[in-house]
Amino acid sequence: MMNEDWKRAYEELVRTIVKMGYPQEFAQAIAENLGSEKTMSRMTGYLHNAKPRSAEEIADEMLAICDDRSRWIKNKEAEESNSRYNELLNHGLGADDAAQRRI
Repeated sequence: MMNEDWKRAYEELVRTIVKMGYPQEFAQAIAENLGSEKTMSRMTGYLHNAKPRSAEEIADEMLAICDDRSRWIKNKEAEESNSRYNELLNHGLGADDAAQRRI
């Protein structure tokens, strides 16, 4: 899904990397690998603040941001699963569960 905010973040990141002297193809690859508006904005902030001196530093930061995002997603999935499991423990499976407990 490419909404206006995503497109704006993508274009800003690409423009920032190109302005630093790197090829547009490199900038587009970085933006596409980051994928989300939030991660692209985070990368743009990093570029403005850290002013990396090489393409390797930029790529390393992209990988670190992607790893952080993956960990965050896994954590949210685990929280959701834990919530559902706790719901099951607290309330059972419904009417069939109550009938089986009486047996």
